[in-house]
Amino acid sequence: MIYLQSFKLSSKCLNCPNIYPYNVFRGREGMQFLFDRITVLYGSNGSGKSTLLNIIANKLLIKGKEYATPNTFGSEDFCGNFAKECTAGLGEDEFGRTLRVLPSDSRYIKSEDILYEVKKIQQIPILDEGLLVDQVKGGKSKEEAQAFLGSVAGWKIKEATKFSQEKYSNGETSLQFFDDFIRPDALYLLDEPEVSLSLDNQVKLAEKLNDMARLLGCQFIIATHSPFMLGTLSAKIYDLDSGSFAVADWTELENVRYFYDFFKKHDKEFE
Repeated sequence: MIYLQSFKLSSKCLNCPNIYPYNVFRGREGMQFLFDRITVLYGSNGSGKSTLLNIIANKLLIKGKEYATPNTFGSEDFCGNFAKECTAGLGEDEFGRTLRVLPSDSRYIKSEDILYEVKKIQQIPILDEGLLVDQVKGGKSKEEAQAFLGSVAGWKIKEATKFSQEKYSNGETSLQFFDDFIRPDALYLLDEPEVSLSLDNQVKLAEKLNDMARLLGCQFIIATHSPFMLGTLSAKIYDLDSGSFAVADWTELENVRYFYDFFKKHDKEFE
């Protein structure tokens, strides 16, 4: 299912070359992305892949969005302006009608969100705080959430969370995170989901995402530069390191080529 069909960057070019986020996409104003069931935004550090995901999340008002504060160039809200100037095109339902809203489970998941879940294993105060935040996000006031977590029902949730997380290593907890937070029939923006995952678990995650996109009606837009994710995902890949944000095959990407050349150089050591 395609929930987000296209996204066009702001066409505006500011005179000052240092204003975020306009500076990130300088020279690429007005460029458009066309999304598949799985689309990867590949790029090195500073290429703009995380910035682009957050702009999409802000434009679409997706859960998990982070609102960047205005920078030092006066009080104008450049981040908000940029998001407003971008254009998003939603997909179609099974009857060919353009969608008006995204599914309510749609979510922007960042690498720090995953690491925060991992930290709950190690620190009870963080677990308590995380459960409180989850309850508030669910619609309770802070006072109502605190009262609930102090009840027998709240205690059971806390103990169940501790038990489920203490069974896993950091990497296993990361995989469990996706089982807990990704639901069928929704759009998910994932920023470097491979964080803390071993190489075999990166492949397992990519295979899981392939299955969810193919069988469960999910759409994923993923920022990553992991060769193992790139090689496993059945994805359309945009190379943000290229001047034109070109669509590329995973074997053409610089990070992948680096791994290939490195192991080819040492191939005799494996014989």
